Amino acid sequence: MFKRLVVILSGISKPSSRADCLTGAAWIIDGDTIIVAGERVRLHGIDAPELDQTFWWRGQQLMCGTMALAALEALTAGVKIRCEGIERDRYGRLVAKCFSPNGIDIGRRMVSAGWALAYRRYSTDYVNAEEEARKAKRGMWRGSFVAPWVWRASSVQRGT
Repeated sequence: MFKRLVVILSGISKPSSRADCLTGAAWIIDGDTIIVAGERVRLHGIDAPELDQTFWWRGQQLMCGTMALAALEALTAGVKIRCEGIERDRYGRLVAKCFSPNGIDIGRRMVSAGWALAYRRYSTDYVNAEEEARKAKRGMWRGSFVAPWVWRASSVQRGT
């Protein structure tokens, strides 16, 4: 009897890996951050350009941060997505893998479209998708750009 009670209690106190699973429409903040079911979610394993970040293509400076936001909006428009939480970041955001209703990994799609990079500092899940986008010159890869993490660091140094 005592063993049975311990097993039951240990099951109750064990945190559920599905506790941070969210479903709903996505409200897009930028190319790698969304709000789902009232919760701010950072897409796992990717880093998209900041909204005011630019890249060069055919002699023109274009707003790749805005283009990344538009790409994420297009992927999530009019559908309920499912986000599976992995952890919380230092800002308290849920870091999650998010999927469209037909099971497409939204982070992978952003990287393979060239509007986000594999964020190797935290995950290698999307390195192959990034290599494919680079070889095919999709998204930002058709021009020249600075990796978002480098751009942010230089923006801080510039005081912007």
